[in-house]
Amino acid sequence: MIPIFAEGLNYLEIVTHGGPIVVGVLLILAAASIASWAIIVRKLLHLRQAGAQSVGFLETFWRSKRLDAIYTAAEGLPVSPIANCFRAGYVELSKVTTGTGNASDTSMHEQLGGFENVERALKRAANAEMAHLEQTVPFLATVASASPFVGLFGTVWGIMGAFHDIYQQGNANLATVARPISEALIATAVGLFAAIPAVVAYNFFNARIRLLGNEMDNFSADFLNIIKRHFFKKAA
Repeated sequence: MIPIFAEGLNYLEIVTHGGPIVVGVLLILAAASIASWAIIVRKLLHLRQAGAQSVGFLETFWRSKRLDAIYTAAEGLPVSPIANCFRAGYVELSKVTTGTGNASDTSMHEQLGGFENVERALKRAANAEMAHLEQTVPFLATVASASPFVGLFGTVWGIMGAFHDIYQQGNANLATVARPISEALIATAVGLFAAIPAVVAYNFFNARIRLLGNEMDNFSADFLNIIKRHFFKKAA
């Protein structure tokens, strides 16, 4: 047994002699792993930037006293989901107040309709931002759940081929069995290598996205309360 393990594994030989099925499995897993890492890096940078810009926007929002100044600041924070929600709500609020003149002089029915338009605009913007934040994240869940089974399929297929070769040779001692089986297990190892980072990143990103979603909901509620007090006094 010592010469077998001391010799080591020639991974290039494993790939070239594993047969088309095993080679195909390894290529699929390698592609999935590369795609997963690309998504992980891109999404990590995006969420970090979105969180930082959202913190900066909230500081500006609570410091400023004019909505137009806040809107100008929000235009410089395109990655912040909270800033984008505010921009959508501000645009709709501008349409409502421009179309009805002084909101305090309009009827309660008109004010309620205008307030609901702003509320719907904020909700639509929040849904769009959540969809953008969750983009490509389900792919990580697919890789995390499917890669071990794909790798196991490659291993089972490789073991079947190994036992077939052993049967043809008519020699079933440990020296002839250990190496082909250990080579077949490489597919399972590659499957786990692709799945483990994907599942860790998926759970982390989901937690961050839920946090940003809660912050958007809280901001929307605060913003609606502010405009209800200042622009829709009769509807309050």
